[in-house]
Amino acid sequence: MLVWNFLTTTNDFADFPGLANRYRAAATTVNRVLPFAGWAGLPASRPRTTVEQTSALFYEHLVYYPTPAHIHYAWGFGSLAGVFLGLQLVTGILLVMFYKPAAEMAFEAVVHLMVDVPYGWLLRYAHANGASFFFIVVYCHIGRGLYYGSYLAPRTWTWLTGLLIFFLIMGTAFIGYVLPWGQMSFWGATVITNLLSAIPAVGPAVVEWIWGGFAVGDATLNRFFSLHYLLPFVTVALILVHLYALHGVGSNNPTGLGALHDNAKIPFAPYFAVKDVAGFLLMLVPYCFFVFFEPDLLGHPDNYIPADSLVTPAHIVPEWYFLPFYAILRAIPSKLGGVLLMVGAIVIVGALTFLPLFKTLAGEGELRRPLTILTVSRNYFLFFLYNFLLLGWLGGQPVESPYVELALAATASYFAWFLVFPLMATLEAKFLQAGLRASQAVQLVSLRALLTQPITVYVRGWHNDLYRADLDQPPFIWQLRQLAAARRDS
Repeated sequence: MLVWNFLTTTNDFADFPGLANRYRAAATTVNRVLPFAGWAGLPASRPRTTVEQTSALFYEHLVYYPTPAHIHYAWGFGSLAGVFLGLQLVTGILLVMFYKPAAEMAFEAVVHLMVDVPYGWLLRYAHANGASFFFIVVYCHIGRGLYYGSYLAPRTWTWLTGLLIFFLIMGTAFIGYVLPWGQMSFWGATVITNLLSAIPAVGPAVVEWIWGGFAVGDATLNRFFSLHYLLPFVTVALILVHLYALHGVGSNNPTGLGALHDNAKIPFAPYFAVKDVAGFLLMLVPYCFFVFFEPDLLGHPDNYIPADSLVTPAHIVPEWYFLPFYAILRAIPSKLGGVLLMVGAIVIVGALTFLPLFKTLAGEGELRRPLTILTVSRNYFLFFLYNFLLLGWLGGQPVESPYVELALAATASYFAWFLVFPLMATLEAKFLQAGLRASQAVQLVSLRALLTQPITVYVRGWHNDLYRADLDQPPFIWQLRQLAAARRDS
């Protein structure tokens, strides 16, 4: 009931009495759209049980959730990520039925699934390419949040829980990449887990504990399989916390108006549910193309070779969605420094939420997000985006010149954005504010000059006669009335 009361009192339903009444009614009476109510012969008006309140909670927040009327399709990446996560859960549970977490049998189990199990190839390709599309949507979701300032208060906890979700899905995807037990899976696990040995004092012991021995082997595969099955459900729980934090303060919008100032809210369904469905159908086209026509395009060919600890691949690379951070890891020769930079590249995204709020329009008392109206900062964000894509390309290149030098420069540019952007946005906002004040001052002077210059006024008298008067003072209404009265009396 505590969660229910919080959600029914903190959402912006004050501007929508009809929605508020529906919320209150859902909290106390039975909603007849719940099918089990009629089957059980429940009365139409009575206190709700916990199950009914929970059902109504999801119903109200999926249908009547107040959403800013002017958000667009970019706000659909969050729900689209949820759809792909659900697809990964379903295909993953089905794949578990045919997988054997043993070093001697894992690769053969995958081959058996692809060759002998009816539509086993579809399950595996749907799961493998689903992971890639899931990360595409997540990266777009994070980019939209960066561009429109979703990291600013009052959405601090929403941003931080989203960052924790990103950490979880990256760990889940990495250990999932190990499970096929091909060459790239084995050596990728060896390289990435060895990074923990850079931790002072306890690093080597932590690595041996994760391996379950002195090298990546059967115990490692078993542990990774267990974690890969468990972590998605932890991610789902954290996503519910993420939604709880989001619905407590309301969604962001392109104008940057705060929840208290944005009164243009409408129910989520059907207006935005239709947009989410349209976005999913649009993303379904390239997803089906990859699954049915190019299922191995986003993978690595070495992973179709069984794992061999005696043969090292010429070039060890992770999946494509890890390549930007892999390039940062390899940018400097120090192992500990590379690990700190790689982790810091993600943590620094969460640090944005603690930046000061930028108020760029004086006198309105509204929170304006910087990138939506600041031209220089917006162009700098586009540079940051291109630099991130460059890091992804460099992460897939050999460790040789000139790629090493380019990766170092791109890494420096990546971190410089988080340091330079707050100063740049603040200075540009101040210049914009000064320009607005100067413009308002010029308009005020022009208006004052217009009101104080001598003008000629024609007034029609009592007998429909037209009189002329030259006014040297501001033509206030009371002066015109006095003039008209004098002409009428004459």
